[in-house]
Amino acid sequence: MDYQDILFEVRGAAAWITINRPDKYNAFRGVTCEELIHAVQRAGWDKAIAAIVLTGAGTRAFCTGGDQSAHDGAYDGRGTIGLPIEELQSAIRDVPKPVIARVNGYAIGGGNVLVTCCDLAIAADSAVFGQVGPKVGSVDPGFGTALLARVVGEKKAREMWMLCRRYPAAEALAMGLVNAVVPAEALDGEVERWCQEIAALSPTAIAIAKRSFNADSESIRGIGALGMETLKLFYGTEESREGVTAFMEKRPPKFR
Repeated sequence: MDYQDILFEVRGAAAWITINRPDKYNAFRGVTCEELIHAVQRAGWDKAIAAIVLTGAGTRAFCTGGDQSAHDGAYDGRGTIGLPIEELQSAIRDVPKPVIARVNGYAIGGGNVLVTCCDLAIAADSAVFGQVGPKVGSVDPGFGTALLARVVGEKKAREMWMLCRRYPAAEALAMGLVNAVVPAEALDGEVERWCQEIAALSPTAIAIAKRSFNADSESIRGIGALGMETLKLFYGTEESREGVTAFMEKRPPKFR
């Protein structure tokens, strides 16, 4: 595959996958998801790769979720909602290698969900986390809600979705959404150290451990599939369309 929206690089025993849409705050469209799925699977089943790093280009954003400019009642790709986002989330979980989120800026909306789905997360002290779906007439009705509750706790997960607040990196660390926070200039070095530690360990043992962790929350995949069908119907409503329109017009939405 010739990548348009992402970069793929192998550094030692780690594959670095970068969403390369900095002008869009690394928001993903249909083709972005397709390329990410391909790259994650390409690295995940390569026996020479010990770890996968997922990040965003530039310093402003890790990922800010679905590109609203590509959303008109549905996104611009395939899948239930026009984005194969369920497949991307599943690819991250299904490959037998640790996937590390290198969070270099905003991890908002679907970007926050990607952090949730990754096995590990290391953030710059300038990173910002949060949900935005209810502001734009959307939601992630699977891993983005149910798995998030397992990661940060039920009350905090509900707060994130029902208030759409922003959380600095230090608070994300305290709630368990990330494993470590370092100065922005030390981010790459820290991520590389973690990759080197993983590379020194038994790949089979790590693969078994990952699958064991995932088995406990595997039912969420089915919940998400059902939820995406509901979300497809929601995207066709005036309420959801108002969220997207307001976002594009840079004004507060009028949902009621």
